[in-house]
Amino acid sequence: LVAGPPAQAAADYPHIPEPMVFDMIRPLGAPKGELETNVLGTAPLAESDRVTEWAPEAEYTFADGLAVEFEFPFADDRLTEYKLGLQGTLGTFDQGRSVHGLQYLGIYERAHGRYQHTLLYLLGHRYSARWSSMSMFGLADISGAQSRHRNDLLVNHALFYDLTERSVLGLEINYRDGHEGQVRLMPQVHYRLTHAVNLQFGLGLNQLHGESARPEAGLRLVREF
Repeated sequence: LVAGPPAQAAADYPHIPEPMVFDMIRPLGAPKGELETNVLGTAPLAESDRVTEWAPEAEYTFADGLAVEFEFPFADDRLTEYKLGLQGTLGTFDQGRSVHGLQYLGIYERAHGRYQHTLLYLLGHRYSARWSSMSMFGLADISGAQSRHRNDLLVNHALFYDLTERSVLGLEINYRDGHEGQVRLMPQVHYRLTHAVNLQFGLGLNQLHGESARPEAGLRLVREF
């Protein structure tokens, strides 16, 4: 994250949608000055005492290919975390069809007074005019300490199909191992309401560590400036 991308115009980077649940800090290669606010909400559908998790956030590209994010996750009306994200674009390859970068997330858990650090490698690829994917690989809660809560593997993969100029179909898979692990499968639809407003929604399954899979709904509203 210390160096920006090679001297490339934004148009030189492949256009790849952002996953709905595990989103990015603006698209890779985004130019300086872009600003986005969005809010994500997810809730299980099969429990009477379910908790709705939602998180408003703001993202800003302070230099070409370099972006910062501030996020405030809630559980119902309770603020649970403070989150800071940084993302850097490394450039393109495969004749401009692939783009890669790095993402860092720093998280402070209010309930336990504990800090977490997550580092991910991002890889996007445009297969054709309609098909594309975004993959993320890394470690959550990075630490040298020997603990079952540390150094969990994270894998997030999303496959997209551009249905029309305004709508995208996606299938997102989120995996985290370890004591706090989970597996989520989230089919989703992205629909651009206006030039600056994008609505994303999905219905899928989420399996937390030691529990059975449960149906889950997700919704993200994005406003770009």
